[in-house]
Amino acid sequence: MSAITTFSGKHFDPSDPLEELFDVKDIAHALSYLCRGNGHVHQFFSVGEHSIWCFREAKARGYSIRLQLACLLHDASEAYMADVPRPFKEKLTDYVKSEERLLSMLYRHFLGSDLTEEEKTLVKTIDDDLLWYDLVHLLREKPLKEKPKLYTELPYGKMSFSEVENTFLDIYCRLKEKL
Repeated sequence: MSAITTFSGKHFDPSDPLEELFDVKDIAHALSYLCRGNGHVHQFFSVGEHSIWCFREAKARGYSIRLQLACLLHDASEAYMADVPRPFKEKLTDYVKSEERLLSMLYRHFLGSDLTEEEKTLVKTIDDDLLWYDLVHLLREKPLKEKPKLYTELPYGKMSFSEVENTFLDIYCRLKEKL
């Protein structure tokens, strides 16, 4: 069996995922320890913290509870498959297909259904907008595209691992209650 052992002790096979093994606690924990930019950043900033800021941006833009939760969970597959940098990921077509399949399963599990194409576009827009700021603040890059308008402020690297994990779980629970 080719499986990873999750934080909660489940044996999860990312290539043949079982929905009943999804656990938001595993996701929150793993994402809080997973570094953005494959670790090539000037200060640690976790995928979990990025996900929290995606949620906050969706909320600030007035998006529905469902879309806010989708933004929080948009990188949940990375808790099971890791974060692969975009330039490399684009060349890994089988990996991308597996990740898309897993993310669709996660959305169905946590949201009740997969995202529509319109919802995917809205989530991707927020993710891309925040990436612009990541490039500037974490990698000291000068992005080619114009600076996107954000409705939130990004205080990079201000949260501890446990604070990211607990905040992620708190947001998830509050949103699920309203969904």
